[in-house]
Amino acid sequence: KSMNIKQMIAKGLLISLMAGAVTGCSAVREKNIVFKSAQEEPPQTNLTFFGFKYEALNVMAIEESLHGFMDRYPDISISYDGIKSPGYFDVLEKRLATGNGDDIFMVDHERVLELGRQGKLADLSGLTALENFSDLAMSQIEAGDEAVLYLPTSISAFGFYCNLDLLKEHGQEIPDNLLELEAVCDYFVSQGITPVVANNDISLKTVVIAKAMYPLYRQDDSAAELARFNSGEADLAQALYPGFQLAEKMIERHWISPEITLETAKTKDDLELFAKGEHPFMMTGAWAVPRLRELEPDFEFEVYPYPIMEDGSVLVINIDTRVSVNADSAHLEEAEKFVEYLTQSDVLWDFVDSQSSFSPLKENRLAQDKAIQPIGPYLNNGRCVIGADDNLYFPIWDLSRQCIAGMLQGDDADAAVTRMSRLIAEWADEQQGDL
Repeated sequence: KSMNIKQMIAKGLLISLMAGAVTGCSAVREKNIVFKSAQEEPPQTNLTFFGFKYEALNVMAIEESLHGFMDRYPDISISYDGIKSPGYFDVLEKRLATGNGDDIFMVDHERVLELGRQGKLADLSGLTALENFSDLAMSQIEAGDEAVLYLPTSISAFGFYCNLDLLKEHGQEIPDNLLELEAVCDYFVSQGITPVVANNDISLKTVVIAKAMYPLYRQDDSAAELARFNSGEADLAQALYPGFQLAEKMIERHWISPEITLETAKTKDDLELFAKGEHPFMMTGAWAVPRLRELEPDFEFEVYPYPIMEDGSVLVINIDTRVSVNADSAHLEEAEKFVEYLTQSDVLWDFVDSQSSFSPLKENRLAQDKAIQPIGPYLNNGRCVIGADDNLYFPIWDLSRQCIAGMLQGDDADAAVTRMSRLIAEWADEQQGDL
């Protein structure tokens, strides 16, 4: 019988398959053919997240948020890369300048000013997550420009660490105001003990800012007061003079060692010095509490606000770990989805708690770490100063650090003010030249 066309095609295919089965043994050894299911297909979008959080606890919390995000959006993959600041910012700026910027990255006050002016930060004002932030956080997020250039993921605090055992051994109390601080520090100096461990970055500059700017934050409209510095109506360098005077006193009366402080890296060397149990106090970030515990000090400690005002203590905070989206990202929509996810209450709290910090959202969760609980009430009792306020158009955080470095090398308060004036003028000229 003759075959129709369909039968002829089928017979040809059968012969081809049989031939393949006989002759294909050697070919099978050379090449495996793998069939992938739809679930094994690579994600459609790959995001990168760059930050200055590199400690194990922080990275673990970040990794948890990444996995949670990818579970919710299986078509998006995201990876995190973290290195320590200040080196982080050099790398960040180089990546952005060469067109190799990550989709999402962490910024500080100074980089919000610089990168925002350069158009490198995407506007996040359309995110619904903004509804969840506290009034304090929104006063920073919405400062200056109508655009929202970052979202904060924590409120960090700068604390006065107290070695409770050493204080008790010497019959001394935790100081609650400047007079008490002077008395206890002078006592320890008389015993041949340097009372305060300080580092070469955040310790003394936060004292300067707190002491000098606290009266401003007692005003009804601190943003309006800060605007006077921006316009030139008020002199920021001169306003910092009382703070520089206090730093000068701390150095002259040997409450700190300027030589040691110059060589002491923040939340690393200072923690190792304090952990030895030979100093009653330390000034550094409250977020370093878990790291201090890892050093296993053989004494009890608690963290308090700075006792530097005549009528009590004052807390220095920052709206911190700011997360921005690269305006040049090829995946803007997906990157914004991640920022939205990261700032959800439960997701954010894990990250906040891993840093012994406080939430920027409209929630009043008590910090789980008991060592920093004495700080909590100062967030809302009116005795609080923002270290790097977004309403200020000068990078006070970095400029004040440079002035303190000068004081540790011999400058007095007057010289620090002169240096601050010069640095502000240079920075303003630089910004004008870049326009």
